[in-house]
Amino acid sequence: MDAGSVLDLVVRNRLVLAPVAGIALLLVMILRYKVQAFIALLVASIVVGLVAGMPAPAILKSMQDGMGGTLGFVATVVGLGAILGQILESSGGAESMALTLVRAFGEKRAPWALMLAGFLIAIPVFFDVGFIILVPVLYALSAKSGRSLLYYGIPLLAGLAVTHSFVPPTPGPVAVADIVGADMGWVILLGIVAGLPTAAIAGPLFGRFIARRIHAPVPAHAAAALGKTPAAAGSLPSFGLVALIMGIPLLLILGNTASQLLVKKGVVAESAWTQAAAFAGHPFTALLVSTVLALYILGIRRGFDRAALMDLSAKALEPAGIVILITGAGGVLKQVLIDSGIGKMLAEAMAHGHLPPILLAWLLAVAVRIAQGSSTVAMITAAGIIAPMLGGAAGLTDIDRALIVISIASGATILSHVNDSGFWLVGKYFGLSEKQTLQSWTVMETIIAVCGLFFTLLLSWLL
Repeated sequence: MDAGSVLDLVVRNRLVLAPVAGIALLLVMILRYKVQAFIALLVASIVVGLVAGMPAPAILKSMQDGMGGTLGFVATVVGLGAILGQILESSGGAESMALTLVRAFGEKRAPWALMLAGFLIAIPVFFDVGFIILVPVLYALSAKSGRSLLYYGIPLLAGLAVTHSFVPPTPGPVAVADIVGADMGWVILLGIVAGLPTAAIAGPLFGRFIARRIHAPVPAHAAAALGKTPAAAGSLPSFGLVALIMGIPLLLILGNTASQLLVKKGVVAESAWTQAAAFAGHPFTALLVSTVLALYILGIRRGFDRAALMDLSAKALEPAGIVILITGAGGVLKQVLIDSGIGKMLAEAMAHGHLPPILLAWLLAVAVRIAQGSSTVAMITAAGIIAPMLGGAAGLTDIDRALIVISIASGATILSHVNDSGFWLVGKYFGLSEKQTLQSWTVMETIIAVCGLFFTLLLSWLL
């Protein structure tokens, strides 16, 4: 073997070792030493660059480019989405939607109404917030019917969890879509198509099954919450108004995607109208319009003064800031993988492998999720690893990239257990033991992950 071959082998081995060392260090820092995910991702990115043989100045340049390139889009979308969600929560819009759907569906079909309510409410509202503000509705239904809380709670949780993971403008899919270069409109459309049957299976169908096996009565500490369930529909914003404000950004973004597709296929020519649709349907514009409308219609017109709205906006940006920074660190990891040459090597390996990108992306998200618990970290890490591979993958369409986003979101939902805050949140509010929470919540999350992958692969085959 000549000197050139030996050098090539050494370089290749370093490129293989670098991502393995980086991910191992990431997990050790988070699991063993409880390092905040933002810092852990940055340190892991530096280690990946050093092991891959990048010069120190080049690593710093990659970090700057990765952070800036990612946050330029994600920070704006997540920030606006967080403010919109906060206004809908504080104005009573979430309760209005849930109660209206339960009344419309009737008591017998209340689980389906709650699944749909969760699916819609989680579009602008964070998962844990949506759950906490609707728990009194679950308590009231359970107390009235005598059924297990799980009969109503699992459908609501499934709707919230699926949309929180599958459908922008929630932070997870927004971040992953940006990292892998997916069109937001396709992610929204395919996320809804794959998400609804997934939520139905993991929600009302599984909820009915598990409620027969685990009777979870309304906890004693929830007696006070029963009285807080809104009774007067007139005290809440109307369902139609809330649905309109929530639907505007989705419709504008989907309209832009449809317009660009028609232009690309030659059905219509590019014109001032298509340019206007592109401007109005950009996530920045679409979310800004909806947020301003929410601030005025659900805020000022319902008696909120400007100081209160400013406080609500500031409150909304606190949890959003953490997600934004973690997403930026995921962008750093992606950029280091690209600039070091690891991304090209991984893309070549994937091209000669037998795993389709959708399945590989799902498996990456599953591995990180099970190891460290946070779905957000799992999504960002998996996206950071898979994105450089996609750069060299031939023939990937906008639909393919959108389905990869959904597969990552599905994998990052699997097997929520004691290292996930959602596990303890659900157990506390439902009065469940750890074993019962594993049998109900953890199984529901795993059903979402498996069904999400199934429907994603099915859509990939059909489209």
